[in-house]
Amino acid sequence: MTRKRRLSLTSLIDVIFLLLLFFMLSSTFSRFAEVELSTASAGRIDNSGTKPSFLQVSPETLRINGRDIAIEVLPEIFADLSPDADTLPLIISLQDDVTAQRLTDILVVLRGIDRLSIRVLGS
Repeated sequence: MTRKRRLSLTSLIDVIFLLLLFFMLSSTFSRFAEVELSTASAGRIDNSGTKPSFLQVSPETLRINGRDIAIEVLPEIFADLSPDADTLPLIISLQDDVTAQRLTDILVVLRGIDRLSIRVLGS
């Protein structure tokens, strides 16, 4: 007569605990930042009276009002622009092959500039 042995779950619980501990210690907990984004909409009128600046973004270059610039000089350009205006409207146009990371990098730099009212043109 053969006797049935009971299956012990202790070793299974130990393995699950070790796997849980391993994955918790090896994973990276990142804190994602939010970038405020508003899109330009048809029929919206800007009442500030300040002429908007136009920023063209391509994968390699930036052009503001037709002038090639580097991303590092964006704060300097807007500091010199209309010092008496309450808000500075900025329209951003993206080429088709611009990545989301490139746009995010530019928006992070622009977020540090006071008085900017940013609009991103959609396709």
